[in-house]
Amino acid sequence: MEFKNATITKKANIYFDGKVSSRTVLSAEGVRYTLGFMLPGEYEFNTGAAEVMELLGGSMDVLLPGSSEYAAYGEGQAFNVPANSSFKVRVESFADYCCYYAD
Repeated sequence: MEFKNATITKKANIYFDGKVSSRTVLSAEGVRYTLGFMLPGEYEFNTGAAEVMELLGGSMDVLLPGSSEYAAYGEGQAFNVPANSSFKVRVESFADYCCYYAD
């Protein structure tokens, strides 16, 4: 996927001591995305808006709200996270991802 006529925030969003980073992209249609990369580790994220996370490369295990077990996601797969919730992620090698938000 390409973003044509998009606005990109140059400064990275840095989390977890630099193990997770992303950049914000605003599409010409007004949709907000983040393009990010995660190094090996375990992370917990909080959401404000509902989001869809798509794996562009690598893999991760995800514990979604209301679930008692982690589910594996790999390249080309996506999952939904409800608004105002949190989810946990375990990355063994790396995860290249794109999120988009239902603001």
